[in-house]
Parts: sequence; structure tokens; C-alpha cells
Amino acid sequence: MTYNIAIDGPAGAGKSTIAKKIAKKLGYIYVDTGAMYRAMALYLLREQIEPSETEKINVKCMEADISIGYENGEQIVYLNGENVNGLIRTEEVGNMASASSPNPNVRKKMVHLQQKLAASENVVMDGRDIGTCVLPNAQVKVYLTADSRVRAGRRYDELTQKGISCDFDTIEKDIIERDRQDMTREISPLKQAEDAKVIDSSHMTIDEVVDAIIALVH
Repeated sequence: MTYNIAIDGPAGAGKSTIAKKIAKKLGYIYVDTGAMYRAMALYLLREQIEPSETEKINVKCMEADISIGYENGEQIVYLNGENVNGLIRTEEVGNMASASSPNPNVRKKMVHLQQKLAASENVVMDGRDIGTCVLPNAQVKVYLTADSRVRAGRRYDELTQKGISCDFDTIEKDIIERDRQDMTREISPLKQAEDAKVIDSSHMTIDEVVDAIIALVH
């Protein structure tokens, strides 16, 4: 039997950072759902489909097989058996991913692929609707959150360290707006699964959050 850990929560709560660390500690696969959507975008571009061609996207997205594995400790994204790690981080692919990811058929296909992966491997998956839609039967579900000011502060520090000029109040305003959009969107809105454990990371270190979730696993 495989073991699945679902981590949901709002933007800036530290989901991906935490999920990657947990996966490494437990020897599980961290499922980078964003990278999977980028692989789908690459497939659609190779099929010479424009972002505006919704009907073509509806049909063609069903033909792609996308999965994630590890080679020598590195996460590999496979598109129809091909390692596409070096091809999915371009601006063109990013733009297509933004245009195609809201498509209900693309989403349906990706959820199917993610569930297929979780059925064959021990996985840690993070997102907005993992515990509620993608992995409703996950053995451990966490709703990871933090105060909007704390999340804005983390983002501010991250950007400042990269030498990017930014405004704290604007970042917090954007985070609050993104929360609203995520929680009110029609398809798979962000919400806490009924059986999820809430962890507020506002006053916790990354390692403290990781330890708390691994304690839940044990």
C-alpha cells in the first residue's frame, strides 16, 4: 500500500519548502504539480496549439502522459517517457501553462495523472485542493497556514535577498487578494479538508513544521 501526504494552504505558507523537506526525510516522491502543468504546456506547444485554441487543448491534453520520478536524487519530469527538465522553464512554456491550466479538461487530466502517481508511489503533494480533490484518501492531510503579514514578510525577504525592489504593503495586499481568488474560484477552491490537521506556521521555523508533520505521519 502506498502512503500519501497532502498539504494544502494559502500562498506564502511555505507548502513547497515544507513538502520537499518531508519527502527527502521520508524517502518519498515530492510531486511538483506546477512542473507537471508546465510539461503539459510543452506538449501542447509541440502540437502547435495556440493558448487561445480551447477546443484543441480540450482534445489534445488527453493524449499526454506526464509523471515524476527521481534519478540520482534529482526530480525528473517525464513527458511521454522523455525527461523534459531542461525544457519546461522557458517563458514560452510558462505562458502556455498559465493559459492552459485553468482549462477544466487539462485539470481533469492532471488530477488523473497525479492520482495515478500517488497510487503507485509514496508521495508528498502540496497545493490548494490536494486533500479535498486530488488525494481525498490521503493518510495524512495538513492545512498549512500563516498570518498574511507573516507570509508577506517572507515574500518580502525572499525578493529583497534577490535584489528585487518591492513594497511590503503591496505584497500583503496581493496575498490577501490571491487568498480571496483561491477560496472563491469555481473549480476546486482552496479550503480545509474536514479531516485535515491545521498547522499555523506564523511563529514556527521550517524544521518545527517539518517535525510536526512527520510526527503526524508516525
